[in-house]
Amino acid sequence: MTDCLFCKIAAGEIPSDQVHADQEFVAFRDIDPQAPVHVLVIPRRHIASLNDLSAPDADLVGRLQVMAARVATQLGIAEAGYRFVINCGAHGCQSVPHLHLHLLGGRQLGWPPG
Repeated sequence: MTDCLFCKIAAGEIPSDQVHADQEFVAFRDIDPQAPVHVLVIPRRHIASLNDLSAPDADLVGRLQVMAARVATQLGIAEAGYRFVINCGAHGCQSVPHLHLHLLGGRQLGWPPG
């Protein structure tokens, strides 16, 4: 998708503070962090939201979570704990129409979330 912010980040057209990149995923620090560690993990392939997933995407979503867990380990927050968040749609506060997982950690997180 040519006008998608996250597709442009994945393609290297827009700079980001990347913490991981491979053929399938890119992980980069959020520009408005909500925790000491706030990383977005995205698939390179454009998928607008959770609502646009189909059965064949189940493996991709699993690999997305495995990659995010590896990034948590790499960033030193795995042992203390962290949170994954995937927002979907306007009421779910999804601000960029590209599937992305928020990896949050580095402090005690509250519950319920805001």
